[in-house]
Amino acid sequence: MTEEIPLTDEAPIHRYKLTLEFFGTGLVGWQIQNEGRSIQGMLAAAAKKFSHADVKFHGAGRTDAGVHACAMVCHVDLPQDYPAYKVMDALNFHLKWDPVSVLAAEKVTEDFQARFSARKRYYRYHIINRRAPLTFMKDRAWQVKFPLDADLMHEAAQVLVGHHDFTTFRSVDCQAQSAIKTLDQLDVSRDGDNIYIDTSARSFLHHQVRSMVGSLYYVGRGKWSIDQLRQSLEARDRRRLAHNAPPDGLYFTGVDYPET
Repeated sequence: MTEEIPLTDEAPIHRYKLTLEFFGTGLVGWQIQNEGRSIQGMLAAAAKKFSHADVKFHGAGRTDAGVHACAMVCHVDLPQDYPAYKVMDALNFHLKWDPVSVLAAEKVTEDFQARFSARKRYYRYHIINRRAPLTFMKDRAWQVKFPLDADLMHEAAQVLVGHHDFTTFRSVDCQAQSAIKTLDQLDVSRDGDNIYIDTSARSFLHHQVRSMVGSLYYVGRGKWSIDQLRQSLEARDRRRLAHNAPPDGLYFTGVDYPET
């Protein structure tokens, strides 16, 4: 049996920054839970198989159950100084049966933290606006069969851009100290049957993106006016939320860090 290598305060830190993609359907999300498969848990299990150490992966964001990622960033401290490409290859080898892949790896200094060093995070929500059932994109987008006015949704989205109290768009389970956030971008565009909602901010509240998308959906269907969306925001009351969009269409698409 291979002896495990414990991480101690005296051990040198070999920190790696990883960029991941994953398919979140059927998973409990990024963070390890008491039950169910998580991204964090699968990564830790894979790392133990080649490093023989119990390590923890720290993500730039904590995606919910069912949410996907194209470019999630995390960091991990390993007990040995491996070349970065070997860390990537070893993790991918042991993750080959899991819905997660390491796209890039690099060695970083110990002051880099995937979460707290982040300057801006990016998400995209994908709606497929058609009557025919989804095949290739099942569980990868939210299908809306009713016609949606994407131009009106974009106009309404600008009400939410800026510095606001987003209590209405915050999950009751959100652990953030404040509901006040600055939303830098919220754009809605259409390409055929595909409607894309792209958003960015330094940080987001729990369920904020899905809640904003659900409210824009109400506007796009004609169930809400732009003024009603504004009133919902200003109410600062979760009970005034229109709808919470499903996780299927939500993707973590990137994160910015200071230049080094």
